[in-house]
Amino acid sequence: MSHMPARSARLYNKELAPESATSTWKTHNLFNWWMAGWHSMAGYTMAIGLFAFGLTGWQAIIAFIAGAIILYGLNNLTGVAGQREKVPFPVFARASFGVFGANIPAILRAIVAVFWYGIQTWLASAAVMILILKIAPGTSALAGNSFLGLSSLGWICFLLLSALQLAVLLSGLETVRRLTDFAGPTIWIAVLALAVWMLARAGWTIDLSAVTTPEIPSGARQVLGVASAAFIVAAYMSGPSLNFADFTRNAPNEQSVRRGNALGLLINASLFGIVSVVIALSAHKVYGDETKDLVELVGAIDSVTILLVTIIAVSIATAGVNIICNFVAPVYDLINIRPEWFTFRRAGTLVAVLAVVVTPWNLFSSPVIVNQLIGSIGAFMGPLFGIVTVDYYLLRRKRFDTESLFTDDPDGIYFYRRGYNPRAIGALAVGGLISLLLTFVPAWSDAVPFAWPAGIVVGGLVYALLNSRTPSPVLPAGAASGADATVPTAQTDPPAEAPAGIR
Repeated sequence: MSHMPARSARLYNKELAPESATSTWKTHNLFNWWMAGWHSMAGYTMAIGLFAFGLTGWQAIIAFIAGAIILYGLNNLTGVAGQREKVPFPVFARASFGVFGANIPAILRAIVAVFWYGIQTWLASAAVMILILKIAPGTSALAGNSFLGLSSLGWICFLLLSALQLAVLLSGLETVRRLTDFAGPTIWIAVLALAVWMLARAGWTIDLSAVTTPEIPSGARQVLGVASAAFIVAAYMSGPSLNFADFTRNAPNEQSVRRGNALGLLINASLFGIVSVVIALSAHKVYGDETKDLVELVGAIDSVTILLVTIIAVSIATAGVNIICNFVAPVYDLINIRPEWFTFRRAGTLVAVLAVVVTPWNLFSSPVIVNQLIGSIGAFMGPLFGIVTVDYYLLRRKRFDTESLFTDDPDGIYFYRRGYNPRAIGALAVGGLISLLLTFVPAWSDAVPFAWPAGIVVGGLVYALLNSRTPSPVLPAGAASGADATVPTAQTDPPAEAPAGIR
């Protein structure tokens, strides 16, 4: 006789459980999710940064589309896995890292997300402050002082936007879904309005073949530049791609995930890249500087009406991308660390507080901090992606014993050694080291854009090699997983014992 594994209070929370998943995130919702994910000030800043590789407008567009294609393939892997197993990323990672070892990727992802959540909130609040100063010039007195590097008006805008975002999250994922359904399309209004306004100022003509850098790179450098830019575009979404299961667990079927990805990445992301290039080249013609960010460009708009519409749209869109890319992930990660204490509301409140404590405007003003602190931790996103996808698709062949993800029984399939899988941790260390070397060794500066894909390949390959002689524990032959899984009960005969693997 067998019985369902007992769920441990150290691992179980109703918000982490597969039965808490809904079927409400359909194709158009995931399409809007991607729209909200791309359309932000940070997304535009990343897009115009591609010109630093010496690309022409056409080459930047090609690179952006190539990056979107890469993301489409990778997010079909994580998205479909989440839809099948119905659990968020930190629970999904328990199969490869161990039921307690999954806290390692959860903490790494949470740190990156909290930093970027604060930065994105501050960028949106800066746009709101511009609108307030335009409409109510008398508030300029509040913008002249400074406390911890931010003016009184800046603090008001930042805290107000933080509170609004927190209110959305605390209302639950269904409210988040409705926000993305609204925010995704809304930002197109702002982006297209800005593109038309900039094109008009540029005389309705731009040169897509022009190179904005002082020197025209050689043919080989241009090829390297396009490849580098494509992986920069893909790496921009490395964090959200890793925890995409947080959302697709609520999708009704695999087809809705794939179709949502196709619309949101292959079509929408490509169009966003094209419009961003048009705005950047228009700014280059008007100001002689294609690197001006959206806040600067919006601040130069003379029409208060256009400014009002643009800033409201940008603010809503930034709040949308912030919540889905940088808020939900650390909330689930914190719940995973202490499920017996953290609820969705408690974890969300802590994330909001931490985002204020790190004073993101000071972080953003220091490229050294952004690159070395956030970049160092972010270097582990690639290896994490490689490990969890190799584990699920190659080693387990898309078969989970979902109930065992919630048990701390030492004989559990995913307990490994005291709840940690040394193989996954070792692969993460090797893959992370390679990514860090490619990111920070000056002699390898040309390899920086390839740090993320290299991390995926090395992390996944090392993990596969470590499991090649003695496989990780898998379900017994013939067992199902995800929505098709049949959990053994006390009235059924026990299944054959799974391989023990490493304990």
